[in-house]
Amino acid sequence: MNENKLQVAGYVKLAKLWERAKDAAIENQYRFYGELFEDSEDFELVDVYVDITGQKTIPKRKEMVRLLRDCMEGRIDIIATQTKAYLAANAAEFCYLVKFLFDLETRIDIITEEEKYKIDTLIDKDGQREALYAMADQFVSMTERVYADWLEKLLQSMDKLGLIDQEGEDYGKRE
Repeated sequence: MNENKLQVAGYVKLAKLWERAKDAAIENQYRFYGELFEDSEDFELVDVYVDITGQKTIPKRKEMVRLLRDCMEGRIDIIATQTKAYLAANAAEFCYLVKFLFDLETRIDIITEEEKYKIDTLIDKDGQREALYAMADQFVSMTERVYADWLEKLLQSMDKLGLIDQEGEDYGKRE
């Protein structure tokens, strides 16, 4: 890893129907993100995380769980994805994800390629990062118990995959 470059992770959630062509789909995503960042002076692609699943919730998507663990461990600076729909299936999950990521000790930015609803918290035009966090924080404050359950399921998923240590309940969280 080049310490002078920001560490980027590509994330993709593909529909279950891609399961038959899984190897080709994964290869295509690695190629796409590899080409996207290969000549960059500012970014280094760390890994590409591809979920091929019908699972909508984040704690049930193995590659998303692995990505979030890598974010917790400080391996990732930026999550790049083609659309925010890859990140979360609904507004609640998106808010939980933003709250989780933006509360980590290490700053994590999100970049999407969508034209109409582009997210780029790295450039942070018009305070987008702060606005996303405020939205997520407000939503979580209204659904604290549900968020706590979601977070517990996420940490359990990391544990099941062997991705966290025994003290995982507060692992990586900012005080």
